Amino acid sequence: MADGTKAVVDTSAADAAADEAALAAAIDRLAGGKTAPAGAADAPSPDSPAGTDREAGDTASDDAPDDSDDGPDSPAAPAGEETSEITAPLSVREIAAELAAGTPRSKPAPAEPAAARRRPTDPQPTVDPRDTATLPRTLPAPLRHSGDMIGHRYRLEECISQTETFSSWRAVDEKLRRAVGVHLMASGHQRARKVLAAAKSAALLGDPRFVQVLDAVQEGELVYVVREWLPHASDLAKLLADGPMEPHEAYQMVRQVTDAVAAAHRRGQAHLRLTPRCVLRTDSGQYRINGIAVDAALRGLPADDDTDDAQRADTRAIGALLFAALTHRWPYPEDRYDLQGLPKGLQNVAPDQVRAGVHKGLSELAARALFDHPPHHAAPITTPEELARAISLMPRIRQPEPELPAYPAPPRHNTHSLPTAPNPSRVADPAVAPLPPSSRPTAARRTRRRLRRVVKATAWTVALGAIGLASWQFVDAMRNNNGAVASPLPTASSAAPTAQKATHAPTPIPVKEAISYNPRGDSPESTYLLPKAFDGDPTTAWSTKQYFDPFGPKPPLKDGTGLLIDLGSQQSVSSVSVQFVGTTTAELRIPGAQAAANPTGAQPEAFTVLDKQSGTTADFTLGNPANTRYLLIWLTSLPKDTEGKWRGQIAEVKVFG
Repeated sequence: MADGTKAVVDTSAADAAADEAALAAAIDRLAGGKTAPAGAADAPSPDSPAGTDREAGDTASDDAPDDSDDGPDSPAAPAGEETSEITAPLSVREIAAELAAGTPRSKPAPAEPAAARRRPTDPQPTVDPRDTATLPRTLPAPLRHSGDMIGHRYRLEECISQTETFSSWRAVDEKLRRAVGVHLMASGHQRARKVLAAAKSAALLGDPRFVQVLDAVQEGELVYVVREWLPHASDLAKLLADGPMEPHEAYQMVRQVTDAVAAAHRRGQAHLRLTPRCVLRTDSGQYRINGIAVDAALRGLPADDDTDDAQRADTRAIGALLFAALTHRWPYPEDRYDLQGLPKGLQNVAPDQVRAGVHKGLSELAARALFDHPPHHAAPITTPEELARAISLMPRIRQPEPELPAYPAPPRHNTHSLPTAPNPSRVADPAVAPLPPSSRPTAARRTRRRLRRVVKATAWTVALGAIGLASWQFVDAMRNNNGAVASPLPTASSAAPTAQKATHAPTPIPVKEAISYNPRGDSPESTYLLPKAFDGDPTTAWSTKQYFDPFGPKPPLKDGTGLLIDLGSQQSVSSVSVQFVGTTTAELRIPGAQAAANPTGAQPEAFTVLDKQSGTTADFTLGNPANTRYLLIWLTSLPKDTEGKWRGQIAEVKVFG
């Protein structure tokens, strides 16, 4: 002013109005011209998650092409893993989270009156405000093409999804010749360091129920995260495409997912973005969880410092998964994952009120986990540990027994009363009333009486014949020995011990544990499937990883992989029976002097080869029993699976003494 004083102007209202206009215009551009209705990102109601709660179903699975919440500009989903989230539309809060990275923050707009707020949409947190301000808020995803090499080891094959921040690829580990998944991000992005930290913490979790993070590296201008690839897994969204789950399937899903998430929380880990795209069912029926901590970091979602908020977010997400599995509906107004959202008037209702025939116990469980105020004044479940205890207290829901086909009873043949031709001269007298059915002997009754008489007569004849034959043999023996009582002839009871020695059946030796033995690789193979190698069920199997090349010197991959059988103590082993899936070549080995102290850490050369066989079954019979605790089934040649890749599978191992 003229007197030198500074005029203070309150621009908070103008800034808020400008921000709202910019957000509406950006939403209109990203959504294809459809502006979100006012209040779409308002604060949640008491029964919905607050700003610290994560969306219960809008994330991509790191185990599949679902690594992005891509908008209309995303590429079409190519053939690959059956877990793509590209078709899932962005929610208003997700769009706001993406725009927040490039929009300067201004003073918060005044809160709207409670009466003006409407029920929130599917919740989603915004970008973490604690990012380092010196790094750029937005940085394009690194541009890469099929065939490019990452880290001199991973060859990119197929781009699964791409956002403005990162891209996800299916790649090949050239060192181990196996498929992997790779996320790429610019190292100068604000999220890069948090993505690396989240990936390394997830790798340290070491729980086979989660998709494993194999590598996380910053190399020049690039940050890449490598994770396990499960080509035979289907995500929950894919499983729900044809309708809701049966009660026993939904029970297995929520039990396995809850146990895994609860175990992760006990070790200080949270998922924070658990959705149908993150829950994968393998071909063996096991459920595995993808993207723990990494999914949230890739999308800039803040890691909750408050443990209670993180546990509530994951518990609510599990409740949403169970709700969708029981009702085939998404428990929010938006349509997600090919599931229709609930009408606004049906919010905060239990699954059995949405669809008839829903299991009562599972319905109550989903409502208590999903809502802060469940119906019928039930107590809410706020942590995965509480949810796991509630599931354990439920009666176990088992799969119904398959109905056996009804076969008609075979016709009875009666040779004593053959049918005769009808006599046309005999005409029934209508004046004579027929006998009641109870007083007329039927042909079946007569046949049964005849059969009983024949059986009795035959039994008496056989008994008398046996007595006569025994008497004749006794008299003949006395006559041939001049009246002396001869030594009794060998009977069946006296000859039994000799026959038993000749046909002695081997004694089964129980297997205590199976251990993945992979000294030529960088990690164990399919540890969660190890019990299936000796569970007594030949329809289940332990499996190696998939390999693009067979074992052998050309190409120089490795000479084998195997399974180490632990019998628990020293046993005298005479034979080992192994059942494979497909024609497999394997050797039976026992630890030598060098491997006796630490068989799991010894090299294959430290084991002694006892036998080698090839086929779908291998019966290793030892000439001299071996006294050992450990047995190594060393696979040297693997069959091809249905995808044309090499993979070994052991369905059953039996050890005999």
